[in-house]
Amino acid sequence: MWLHEAVTARDVAAALPDIPVLRERCQALAALDAILSPEWESRYFSFDAHWGPGEQVASMRNGSGDEYDIVFGEAGVFIRGFAHESPMSPAHDEDGELWPGLLDAVPEVFAGSVAEPAFSYDGRLEATVCVWRETGDDRWHTGDVDHPAGPDPDGADGLFAVLVAGTPQAYRAFAEDYYERPVDAGAVRAVFAHEPLTDALVTRLNPDLTLADLAEDLARIGYGAR
Repeated sequence: MWLHEAVTARDVAAALPDIPVLRERCQALAALDAILSPEWESRYFSFDAHWGPGEQVASMRNGSGDEYDIVFGEAGVFIRGFAHESPMSPAHDEDGELWPGLLDAVPEVFAGSVAEPAFSYDGRLEATVCVWRETGDDRWHTGDVDHPAGPDPDGADGLFAVLVAGTPQAYRAFAEDYYERPVDAGAVRAVFAHEPLTDALVTRLNPDLTLADLAEDLARIGYGAR
């Protein structure tokens, strides 16, 4: 997927689609995980269409300490990713400071997301990746960061590979490995296309689940809402 070995947030910023496409992609990932993993705590991808006034949040938690959150709001989109073993983790700084340059250029309109307690530890943002795009902007941005050497210095590749690939094939490959079971390719394509969910479609992905079982999850995700 990537053009060179040393993947960083800059590669993510260059590869992400426009905001509306990214939102629908995040909702599709969350809907698929809701079907494959009825227990919320075991899911990899999630989406909260009612995060706060005028805000929605897409999240990833891998269960091993790596995570990201994508805040969609009126001002635009703020993305923070945290790879806990990255050399850029604030855990490696004796004062717990973020890597130099990571937040220096973040616009003030995203101050609320930067200070969000849910994204913080001990009152400080946990992040090795920050990407943002204001409403009406024509591209995604990152700070002017001098990354350490290595193939995935800020964790961007491991954190965002499935999201950036943005294809049913990429999600299916991930899901079959993560959930350790076969995943119906046609059903994944249908959800990526935001086709209306039916009992038959849900059963192809999880025979132990019905569409009615998903009502609360789909409402939270906002799947199907335009």
